[in-house]
Amino acid sequence: MDKPPHKNLSGRSAVRNFPSAEEEAQALTLPSRYSGPESAYSLAFSDTAFLLREELRPVRMQLELLKPELIQQELGIEQTIVIFGSARILPLDSATERLAQAEADGDATALARARMQLQMSRYYEQARRFASIVAEKSRRLETPIYVVTGGGPGIMEAGNRGAHEVGGKSIGLNIVLPHEQEPNAYITPELCFQFHYFALRKMHFVMRSIALVCFPGGFGTLDELFETLTLIQTGKSRRRPILLFGREFWTRLINFDVLIETGMISPDDVHLFQFVETAEDAWAHLSAYYDLDRDVPLDGRHAEDV
Repeated sequence: MDKPPHKNLSGRSAVRNFPSAEEEAQALTLPSRYSGPESAYSLAFSDTAFLLREELRPVRMQLELLKPELIQQELGIEQTIVIFGSARILPLDSATERLAQAEADGDATALARARMQLQMSRYYEQARRFASIVAEKSRRLETPIYVVTGGGPGIMEAGNRGAHEVGGKSIGLNIVLPHEQEPNAYITPELCFQFHYFALRKMHFVMRSIALVCFPGGFGTLDELFETLTLIQTGKSRRRPILLFGREFWTRLINFDVLIETGMISPDDVHLFQFVETAEDAWAHLSAYYDLDRDVPLDGRHAEDV
């Protein structure tokens, strides 16, 4: 009589009834007659040409939602703070070098640009500092908070870098673009994701976020900021802190008073966000909002809030 397969504590057999898709894909050897590129014999889920067909877009979108979701679930990531901002803002040392070079070259246009880059570099350093505070402070929480960025250079790099420099893990949600495709060097490798669809990437920014911290930026930053504000304004997403770094920048860029005067937004809508100037200001606001400095665990709900 054959010995029964080993059983686990639930009483179910530890041996699979059927081989996994991975096992079958690895074991499959195509008959030589049907191994060419014109053949339709390969398994559908291992056929890249098939998966890239126009008709398979809904499947690809589902995969792009599922892959980061499942990996983050497996790694126990429940709460994030999103750092938005320009890819063009330089770290202080790089901005200083560019200014010195522009002064040596004597080009007035390049010199004016380099001076502005140096001025804006303070936001890189504040993003870097803020991310390090988040990584350090959240270690004592029952459920840690992870910094998440768009995975590219500039403010995104600063966020991942700040967490990395104090031994913290951080997430990068990179996207395929003609430029800036390479993820920055400070993202935790197992948490570095690549997206094709902007919509799915933006959804992942919001799903686990307990706060959004927005530094100066261009069209992409404004897109992400206003989409989140709209979700909260309309009640599609729960309210959470939205911190705008640099009052002077944001109030010069966006005339919120005009939006109120013309009835385009409610007067109360300007309370959906707060201005902050330093990393310490930002953490103090979040700490007060969530009582973080008293070791109160945060609610880890995320998916139902989107």
